[in-house]
Amino acid sequence: MGNQMEKLTHLNYKEVPTADPTGMDRDEGPRIGVSYIFSSDDDELEQQQQDSVAQDMGGEHPAPQPYDPRLQEVECSVYYRDECIYQKSFSGDDTAPDERDGGGAGQLSTYTPENLLNRCKPGDLVEFVCQAQYPHWAVYVGDFQVVHLHRLEVVNSFLTDASQGRRGRIANYLYRYKPLSPATVVRNALEQVGCKDRELSWRNSECFAAWCRYGKREFKIGGELRIGKQPYRLQIRLGDKRSHTLEFQSLEDLIMEKRRNDQIGRAAVIQELSSHLQAAEEEEEEADPGAQTAAE
Repeated sequence: MGNQMEKLTHLNYKEVPTADPTGMDRDEGPRIGVSYIFSSDDDELEQQQQDSVAQDMGGEHPAPQPYDPRLQEVECSVYYRDECIYQKSFSGDDTAPDERDGGGAGQLSTYTPENLLNRCKPGDLVEFVCQAQYPHWAVYVGDFQVVHLHRLEVVNSFLTDASQGRRGRIANYLYRYKPLSPATVVRNALEQVGCKDRELSWRNSECFAAWCRYGKREFKIGGELRIGKQPYRLQIRLGDKRSHTLEFQSLEDLIMEKRRNDQIGRAAVIQELSSHLQAAEEEEEEADPGAQTAAE
């Protein structure tokens, strides 16, 4: 039957070695996140789920539900060693709730596809979001069109078609790498149109779009060796002055985990982490039952 490679993932955070729940980076040995080295494209999996739902509804896609980024999305930061290379945060936003149809989330505000078109410039990254779905990224190339990785193929589509009715935002400021010139970003995207299946060098739409804008090999499949210390950290914000950190050997693995969090939603992520942290605290108390007595 030949060799079969199964998807490497986890069912919940209890199965994942993690960092200190307070967010302090104490070096107490390896705290490793999940390796997605053999994983399928999550956009493809999402599309299969949507098609299945559409078939159950007689061929019609379900109407998108109301979307509030503050309720659905996970605030997080990504570090390479000590350098912050990505940040999604609602702190400091002072946008009015109904300002320009944006939802009051500052740079994370979302817009209808029609309103988003009025804001896009060639070379911009666009992120489409919807409750319980993986975010879908695209590169705006002008003339109302985007280039994106869709169903394991890089295609050129109208922005309104690529959105599939989802709200979207310009995502230029999430990653903190220095961007290439708009003309180079557009050229990178258009040169890949038609690539599919085994020709692809990206595992999902976010990695493809980010590579077009920043040109870094870290966004490509196998762009980094998964050997030795885990230099990437995903810091998930749980609340005021409380966070939780996972470490990864590659940016590609970290992005897959970050996208999983976006797909299951903020409430589910916090619930998973809370359950894991509570279990970890109980295990520590069982291992050292005299610690609490001594403290008292």
